[in-house]
Amino acid sequence: MLSTLSSNAILSKARAMYGRCLTKENFKDLLACQSVGEVAAYLKSHTAYNKTLAGINENDIHRGQLESKLKQKLFEDYASLCRYEISVGEHFSQYLIMRSEIEQILHSILLLEAGKPEEYIFAMPMYLNRHTHINLSALSQIKSYSDLLDALSHTPYYKLLEKFKPVTGVPINYTGIENALYTYLFKNVFDVIDKYTRGETAKQLREIFNSYVDLVNYVRIIRLKDSYQASPDFIRSSLLPFGNISKRLLTEMIEADNEAKVTAAMNKTLIGKRSLKIDHTYIDEFPNIVKYMTSRHDIHFSTHPSVVMFSYTFIMQVELTDIITIVEGIRYKMSPDEIAKLLIIFNFGERSD
Repeated sequence: MLSTLSSNAILSKARAMYGRCLTKENFKDLLACQSVGEVAAYLKSHTAYNKTLAGINENDIHRGQLESKLKQKLFEDYASLCRYEISVGEHFSQYLIMRSEIEQILHSILLLEAGKPEEYIFAMPMYLNRHTHINLSALSQIKSYSDLLDALSHTPYYKLLEKFKPVTGVPINYTGIENALYTYLFKNVFDVIDKYTRGETAKQLREIFNSYVDLVNYVRIIRLKDSYQASPDFIRSSLLPFGNISKRLLTEMIEADNEAKVTAAMNKTLIGKRSLKIDHTYIDEFPNIVKYMTSRHDIHFSTHPSVVMFSYTFIMQVELTDIITIVEGIRYKMSPDEIAKLLIIFNFGERSD
């Protein structure tokens, strides 16, 4: 168990780091940028990303390279917190590594499907090389699904992806692959919680992840019904097998005729009653909005170091997502007002909670 001194050090360090997160004014300034280079220059000169971005040429940076650099800061921040909590921190650091590996695999599959696998080289996260078992160089050179399997042959992901090897002429089952990879991720997270934490800490961590899974599954059900008219069996196979929603209510949501009935069933759950009143413009952003609000509360009020560490990590992940959204908005020549509607942190103070 952690000493009181170590616990206090983690709480203080994480909250100090949170105090250096981007403000609403920072986001206003970023929304005024007109290129990836301007975003990089602003982050380098005016924010806590200055050390991570030191030495880059902001006039010649690809959006993928910028994204990789920003994710590097999250890794470095988490590593600095782990120094205070070696016993649990090093096990939870595997969550961050595994999540990053899964993001890389899914990104390479999307590029493969789009016929642009060579673009992976621009987003290849060099910082991850020190931590991952994936051969990122091999991943950057794939030209087919077989190449992808070869690149992952010495990792746990090989067996997960092998069964999704597509037949010639049939598209890659991206939804199935994504679900298999994130099921593997969350299973590992819950295993770590059960093995290395106890009491109230374990209870809070399980609640954090189960609530997030419930929201992700809720959004998936709506998306699969509305956009793909998917059958109940396909929807059931596409959900993460965790969460607090009862089997009966989950079946009610899966078999509902429309979004209103799915939401009505969700409203019967504890997480639904707490979260569905929160304003959101787009359904896809909903789990991250709730995760951000919960994490802001926990980083201020939780007395459990592991909970505070995860809260900081979640907040930073949302911040990164918002920055990347701005970069993508600039790339597609969206107006600042259009981009602003897609942001979570920028709109936080205007949401009902």
